[in-house]
Amino acid sequence: MHDEGYIKFNAHWTEGPPPSWHKIRALNEYRQVMYDHGLIGALPDGIGFGNISVRDEPNARFLITGSATGNHRQLGPEHFTTVTDYDFDGNSLSCRGPVTASSESLTHAAFYTASRSIGAVIHVHHAGLWHSWIDRLPTTSIHVTYGTPEMAYEVIRLVREALASPRPGKPLVVMGGHQDGVLAYGPTLGQATSTLLNCCDRLFRPAR
Repeated sequence: MHDEGYIKFNAHWTEGPPPSWHKIRALNEYRQVMYDHGLIGALPDGIGFGNISVRDEPNARFLITGSATGNHRQLGPEHFTTVTDYDFDGNSLSCRGPVTASSESLTHAAFYTASRSIGAVIHVHHAGLWHSWIDRLPTTSIHVTYGTPEMAYEVIRLVREALASPRPGKPLVVMGGHQDGVLAYGPTLGQATSTLLNCCDRLFRPAR
């Protein structure tokens, strides 16, 4: 079920300078936390997995780790890019920076479209989380693959349903057709990170 690293949307990349450091400093720090916990990294064949983004202004823009950066232990400004526009119906995304946007960027865009309250999105791989929460938390169809308009529409639907619930659950989306893939979202990078780390911690906490 692993199908990692391939950009499936029409990517319109304009090479340019990286986002300003004050905008990506926190993004880089939280990405390092994810890497150190093995939630972002690389598969045995060297293909990277996982990515992290934060909303930028104006509303349609966001900053995200670039394609093929999961296998880097540490990132620099040259590994981040700005998504400037996207079109789900047209299966296209535009970005500007030193590297093209992650193959999951269209899925990140779906979260920012689903709610203005979402300020950060983290996509990780964790077998324990995936197996524990698949079909228990909002889960995308097993027939929908990552980085596609179909995945974007699934995410928008699931997130809006979750946020409209009188008792919203964990702000996570499980990728049913993308083994080990889990997406966390929240108003800030800190909150999205805390959600993931707390859930991982509970998996290994001894039962009382």
